[in-house]
Amino acid sequence: MQSKIHATTVCAVMHNGEVAIGADGQATMGNTVVKSYVKKIRKLQAGNILVGFAGSTADAFTLLERFDEKLSAYSGNMKRAAIELAKDWRTDRYLRRLEAMMIAVNRSEILIISGTGDVIEPDQQIAAIGSGGMYAQSAALALKKHASHLSAQEIVRESLQIAADICIYTNHNFTIEVLTS
Repeated sequence: MQSKIHATTVCAVMHNGEVAIGADGQATMGNTVVKSYVKKIRKLQAGNILVGFAGSTADAFTLLERFDEKLSAYSGNMKRAAIELAKDWRTDRYLRRLEAMMIAVNRSEILIISGTGDVIEPDQQIAAIGSGGMYAQSAALALKKHASHLSAQEIVRESLQIAADICIYTNHNFTIEVLTS
């Protein structure tokens, strides 16, 4: 059986003064599509931080709430909040059982936050998670390198398009949000 954590695609790209994060809209239960228009991108801190999630929806919302609490506790410092969330996620008995991953972005950083206690700043300012994540990441890397005239939003859209064409757990109903510096 497919793990819940892999049944989506979220991609974030920082390029030419903007950061974009996007996700598909498909929700699956096992190998069945149960909803086609799920919004997996959320705005936090008055829209200054954007978060995309993959995994169990209830688990992701629990983590989003905790992350928002950490952001408030650390005055919107995204990296510090992510590290504190990852510590709690790794050590708290309840949180340890949650099946989700997140990508958090602000105007200057992209972070991948995992349930194993990892907070990763990806190379080349591109991050992707979920079952279609590696397809989207590969596409984004190629587009950023060879089509530098594209905006971050265009790179995310095209990368999600490619992932959706390949991954059965990713559809073509995208939500994309952008922050500019």
